[in-house]
Amino acid sequence: MSGTRARLWALGCLLAALAFAAAPLLVPGFGGFEPGQFPVQIEEPPVQPAGYAFAIWGLIYAWLIASTLFGLLRRSDDIDWTPMRPALFATLALGATWLPVAVLTPLGATLLIWLMLAGALTALFRVGDTDRWLQQAPVAVLAGWLTAAACVALGVVLGGYGWLPPTPAALLSLLVAVVIAVTVQYRLHRAPEYGITVIWALVGVIVENMQPFNAAVAGLSLLGILAILSLRATDTE
Repeated sequence: MSGTRARLWALGCLLAALAFAAAPLLVPGFGGFEPGQFPVQIEEPPVQPAGYAFAIWGLIYAWLIASTLFGLLRRSDDIDWTPMRPALFATLALGATWLPVAVLTPLGATLLIWLMLAGALTALFRVGDTDRWLQQAPVAVLAGWLTAAACVALGVVLGGYGWLPPTPAALLSLLVAVVIAVTVQYRLHRAPEYGITVIWALVGVIVENMQPFNAAVAGLSLLGILAILSLRATDTE
């Protein structure tokens, strides 16, 4: 990649990160899909983490802005940074449109967040070995949270459209999340921030399902946490 093109990608990533972080200003007070958006109204989908878990978005926004700003100012044409930028740009650009889409169509938003996840995972596997806390870590946290968020959206849609009852919808979606997380973390030991972020989401699911207690959903979430943590025993990097 030429120096000029690399610098343009670096600038694009910063602008996309800023747009991504500014998106909540377009939809103030958004707290997830509304029950009224679905044929089957479920007030508290069991797949959804407790509200506090979503505070991680503030960390993600700030870290991505810091990362892309540093990347533009100090690593704009660094060959260790350039491979991951197109995929990261695509994810952030799509993310800037997610909230307005979510207000209009849960199905469209679910498709969009899965595309965001695909881009984030691609970027994560392409990150370089330098500047870990400003290159790898924010992308890993983004990919980890999108893994959880994409599967949560899937579970809410499955239940909301009556394709599955709420608990089976949650179990299927959480199983997908755990399979993705374990696969990614096993193949990419050098990015533990990814697994930690998925664990954060799963803990939020357990907390949300304590009252009333949903043993199946809480139990599967706990098993997912243990499966991710067990990968540390195989970490040879």
